[in-house]
Parts: sequence; structure tokens; C-alpha cells
Amino acid sequence: MDRQIDYRHLESLIAFLTVARLGRYTAAASVLGVNHSTISRRIAALQKAMGGQLLTRTPNGWELTDLGRRATISAEAIEQAVAAIGTEEDTGQLTGHVRVAAPDAFSAHLAAPALARLHEEHPQLVFEIVSETTRARQTRTGMDLEIVIGEPHVRRAVSSKLMDYELRLYATAEYLERRGTPTALEDLREHYLNYYIDTALTVDKLDDATSLFPPMRRSVSSTSIAVQFAATMNHAGLGLLPVFLSEQYPNLVPVLHDRFSYTSEYWLVGREEALRNKAVQATVRALNDAAAHGTWFIPPFPC
Repeated sequence: MDRQIDYRHLESLIAFLTVARLGRYTAAASVLGVNHSTISRRIAALQKAMGGQLLTRTPNGWELTDLGRRATISAEAIEQAVAAIGTEEDTGQLTGHVRVAAPDAFSAHLAAPALARLHEEHPQLVFEIVSETTRARQTRTGMDLEIVIGEPHVRRAVSSKLMDYELRLYATAEYLERRGTPTALEDLREHYLNYYIDTALTVDKLDDATSLFPPMRRSVSSTSIAVQFAATMNHAGLGLLPVFLSEQYPNLVPVLHDRFSYTSEYWLVGREEALRNKAVQATVRALNDAAAHGTWFIPPFPC
């Protein structure tokens, strides 16, 4: 006898679809405004009604079974129908909750303004931006999209390059007057560097950026690019900083720009389940457009 899904399972289908996209019960609970046990209970009820497992736990988070992949097609159709309730015609308005993880410079200066513009166009969209600088993880992260530095190699995900950017050395005139201006890379031995914390740095591209330097003493190290800027602007040493930000501040003096530059890239990573979501698709387009046009928003640092 065929098993039937009735209206009482609508919430369960949405819970299932959210876990399928994010790979985490806790992340789905946060998006849907319920607790972890509610998500677990709804999915258990849905699996009982459908007569099989929809999700399986793996070291990479919750992944879809064959039955689950088939169920996502119906769940996505129901999600779209629910979103359209209350409108007499298709207004083109998007709804939903999109979670993005990105390095803090990208988050603050490109992602936030780009998604603010998208929200203005679609007020029912809600965005969460988690600021982090890590390599693309093989595990399901609870995010719809990840922005990472350097080309990622992730199974069962789609990746595309957003843009290149450049790192160069900068300092203040006061620091250079006090410590002297380097004229060759070897001179860097006598200077302090403001950069990422060595033991906390997991991104190969950022680690490789200093490979041509001689050993340098550290002054202020931080996982935050804003802290690195603040340290450099307050004369603590040389900063190895993104050009797209540094060139906005006249008190930062280029150092060894005829001898050294380092090019890195921002890449976008998304799981196939998430990328079928229209809200996520719109987010991808907004980020790509902002990257293509270099539409950086530069809030002031103290000079």
C-alpha cells in the first residue's frame, strides 16, 4: 500500500529541505527559528511517513540518500508554492534565509554592501554572514555558500572563481622614519610584520604570501584584517595588506612595491542542494556582479 504525505508534514518537508541544504540540524534550526529537537522530530516523522531514510550521517554532515534526493524535488516545489501564497500574481519577489561564510575583508567590503542592495530589492530575504578565513572544508558547514581564498578542492560541491586580488607591503611614514625604509627584501629582517597568526592560519595561499620574506619579527598578529590594518596605521610595523583597501588610505606608504607583490583569489563554493534555491542563486549573482565591477565599499579606518 502506498504511503501518503498529508498536510501535517509540510513543516517536516521544509525542515528536511533546510537540512539537505545546510547539512546540519543545528544550522537548520537556526534558520527556521526552532530548536534542534524539533528538527529531529519533524524529520523522523517524515521518514516514517515516507517509509525510508532521507538523510544519512557522514563525517561530512548529513547527506541525502537516494530516497532523499527524490524527496527534495517535491520539497522544493512545495517551498516555492508556499512562498507564493498570498500573492495574486508572480511579483518576482524572493524570500528565504541565506547563510554565507567569507573572509572578513570580503564580508565587510563586498558581500555586505552587495547583499544589502539585494535585500532592498527583495525585502523578504534574510542574510547571515559569518566572517572567517579558512580553507574550503570537506565537511558540511551549515552554510549555503562559502567564500574562500585560493582554489578549493571539495567533493560534491560546485566552485567558481570570483576575482583576483593583490597583497602588498605598507607602513606609515612615522614607522618608516623611526625604523628606516627597506630598499630590498633582505632588509625586512630588521622590521616588524603585522599579519595573520601563524598557528591559526589554515589557508595555504595566505601562508605562501610570506615565503619570499626573510625571517621577520611579529608585532601584532590577528585573524582579523581590520586588526592588521589598525596595527599598521598605528605604526606597529609593516602590514601585508590587500591593495583594494590600502590604496584608500593616504597615510599608508607603499613599501617595496617595485620588488614584491602577491596575487591571491576569492572563490565561491556551494553545494548542489543549496544552489537550486532561487534565493541562493540570486545571492551568487549579486556576489559575482559586485566582484566583476569591483564595487567595494570602504568604511573609514582612523587615519
